[in-house]
Amino acid sequence: MEKISIVVPCYNEEDALKIFYDKITEISEKIDANFEYVFVDDGSSDNTLNEMKQLSKKDERVKFVSFSRNFGKESAMYAGLKKATGDYVALMDVDLQDPPELLEEMYKTVRSGEYDCVATKRKTRKGEPIIRSLFSKMFYKLINKMTTTEIIDGARDYRLMSRKMVDSVLELSEYNRFSKGIFSWVGYKTKWLSYNNIERSAGKTKWNFWKLFKYSIEGITSFSTIPLVMSAVFGMLLCLVSFIMILIIIGKTLIYGDPVSGWPSTVCIILFVSGIQLFFLGIIGEYMAKAYMEIKNRPIYIVKETEEDIKNK
Repeated sequence: MEKISIVVPCYNEEDALKIFYDKITEISEKIDANFEYVFVDDGSSDNTLNEMKQLSKKDERVKFVSFSRNFGKESAMYAGLKKATGDYVALMDVDLQDPPELLEEMYKTVRSGEYDCVATKRKTRKGEPIIRSLFSKMFYKLINKMTTTEIIDGARDYRLMSRKMVDSVLELSEYNRFSKGIFSWVGYKTKWLSYNNIERSAGKTKWNFWKLFKYSIEGITSFSTIPLVMSAVFGMLLCLVSFIMILIIIGKTLIYGDPVSGWPSTVCIILFVSGIQLFFLGIIGEYMAKAYMEIKNRPIYIVKETEEDIKNK
């Protein structure tokens, strides 16, 4: 019988973990396949790890990976995919905003062989703050204009993949990860399922505006070099404008004999150009920082403990 691995990244999710386990166990009984549940503790500071240990003792299908500190959701997803041994692997959030009821349909679709992956996206952003929804829409429009890798608006991490696709994703062992882009970049035929936004089952979201903003920058710089091209083009345009202005000032002085004046406007122009330069230096610095982190070749995560450590005690 085929096996389905459910990979679940967790960070301070002690309240949601048991609720998720009960729900996914209920759903798995309706599907004709073996299951394993791979929980990844991303350096939680609450009782999340102990909850995982209790579930592991209770159910041999439950496996877990605990990080030495918080490495981020991207690292947790990568660790879970490496740990998973199933013929098919699903990524899910523990807060049940990813409806487990879709899993049966997803499995039937991928198992048919017509698709290698079934992914999900939200129909609407109902329940989200208006500002956050606005910036999210702007981000997806921007990134799809700047890269050839399609990033679906409203796409969730929730998806079921064939083993072949999972292995391809694992080959991309880059330190700076943007999984929504990686899943698209590796290719494979994907079917999209839409559903309405669902409230969390318990706990609070760990994503604030600043974290989402940094994540969007990570996505753009991971799959596009257009910002670097923009900085070069903008620099050329400023040089051209400044050259034309120099000719105008020289000509005006020779013809009319006007002295060069207007120091306030000169200061404003200097500040404007300096601001532009610093902005694009920041963009270049972002790419250099990413290259620097890749060259260091540090591990994506460090494992502190797994369910095997408990068995060996």
